[in-house]
Amino acid sequence: MTAPDIGSAEEQARYQRGLEVLSGIDGGGAPAVMDSLGDIAPALAHHIVAFGFGDLYSRPALAPRQRQLVTLGILATLGGCEPELEVHIKTSLNVGLTPAEIVEAFIHTAGYAGFPRAINAITVAKKVFAERNLLPVTEG
Repeated sequence: MTAPDIGSAEEQARYQRGLEVLSGIDGGGAPAVMDSLGDIAPALAHHIVAFGFGDLYSRPALAPRQRQLVTLGILATLGGCEPELEVHIKTSLNVGLTPAEIVEAFIHTAGYAGFPRAINAITVAKKVFAERNLLPVTEG
């Protein structure tokens, strides 16, 4: 099996579509992630953008807010994804989720993934909210 040529016209079109989606929601954090992969795994950086955003995130069935809630729930339940969770909490705020909605999503994960995962996610959220002067979080 041969790997796809990330320089092909088709792959570059997927990548460009992914960059457009990403730039509309990210707020500037993703380029640092992609750059950190450039000297060791440029194909991984390419596929994160091309597949993750060009193919998956651009699907029209879910609105960006819904998609972000799904992503937050998955990352919280996986655990060990705190750097990615931080990026997606920021992205969630960028697409209009409120801090209260994000906190509620993490509270909900406690019932399915356990309190340690929910606490880890809340801790990451608190860091992001503090950076953006969004503390304290109030219900509603």
